[in-house]
Amino acid sequence: MSKLKTKDAVVRALGAMSGTSLDGVDAAVLETDGHDIVGFGPSEYRMYSAQERATIAAGFGQWAGTAVDAASSVVDAAHAQALQGFGAVDVIGFHGQTLAHAPRLQGTLQVGDGAALAQALNAPVVWDFRSADVQMGGEGAPLAPFFHHACARYIKTKAPLAFLNLGGVGNITWVDPRIPQPQTDGAVLAFDTGPANAPINDLVQARCGLAFDEGGQIAAKGTVEQGALELFLAEPYFTRMPPKSLDRNDFSEMIGLVSELDDADAAATLTAMCAAGVMEAMQHCPSPPSRVLVTGGGRHNPVLMQMLSVSLDCPVAAVETVGLDGDMLEAQAFAYLAVRVARGLPTSCSSTTGVRAAVSGGTLSYPSPAHSLS
Repeated sequence: MSKLKTKDAVVRALGAMSGTSLDGVDAAVLETDGHDIVGFGPSEYRMYSAQERATIAAGFGQWAGTAVDAASSVVDAAHAQALQGFGAVDVIGFHGQTLAHAPRLQGTLQVGDGAALAQALNAPVVWDFRSADVQMGGEGAPLAPFFHHACARYIKTKAPLAFLNLGGVGNITWVDPRIPQPQTDGAVLAFDTGPANAPINDLVQARCGLAFDEGGQIAAKGTVEQGALELFLAEPYFTRMPPKSLDRNDFSEMIGLVSELDDADAAATLTAMCAAGVMEAMQHCPSPPSRVLVTGGGRHNPVLMQMLSVSLDCPVAAVETVGLDGDMLEAQAFAYLAVRVARGLPTSCSSTTGVRAAVSGGTLSYPSPAHSLS
């Protein structure tokens, strides 16, 4: 029997993540038994070219057609390249690229062919992580919370805390590490806080030809337009009880709210909207977190981090302060989830996605002929 199928054996898993910020592919190795984090391995980042970003972006909000097919081809090729060179691994967790997410309507779509990737890399691949959750009534997102629970236990924290991921969309996981299993009632609560980097990136791309507001330099020169911020916070999403999730472009009207502002004021206002969404989210936490640990690209924006620090009633810091890698946490999460899927362990539950019962979501594909693991 392979190590992957042997209960409690520690395996070497490789995870990959391509987020809605469209910066590139993160890839990272994790050593785990599917419950605990045993160790962290090497990681790599493969940036998307401007043409690749444009091709993927053309598929956003679409469910089928030539734009989706083109985006899928880019995603497959980029991942095959990014995941080479890590040596032997027991399993790969392949999230793919989310193009459309409407769990209450059409469902959720992540492009990328995990079966083809298994052939290309000659290793088992777990993919299509979200569909089973949506089919059972869940939001299909966020999916990193069970890994966040493992991270809280890994850093040996005792008090409830929150992990805040600021990618294209923001999401928060409130964790009580005193409860050993993440699917147990009271262990985790997770949901999307609102838009994060996506509208800022779109604004500076359209106006300045930049991929993102590096270091918050544009926003730092601007003033927040309070009227636009108040209109943003009037959106019904913020009064909905979690779990809840968002598509990348659900708040696309944000750009319209700042359309008549200059570049700096517009960037500052969109950045404040991201922070305000997080502030609104805190009222849903079962108890005040002892601290908020920030992961994802947003933690590199000092303007955003300062806004969070002054608006939240607890310390706010990047996850690096506790020895974690905020650039690779999502990739590591899908390495962790891949092992859980291979072993039939749940990857989401009612308090993370609203799914009716805890579910292990994902498809396990082996290369052909069947790959034999040592």
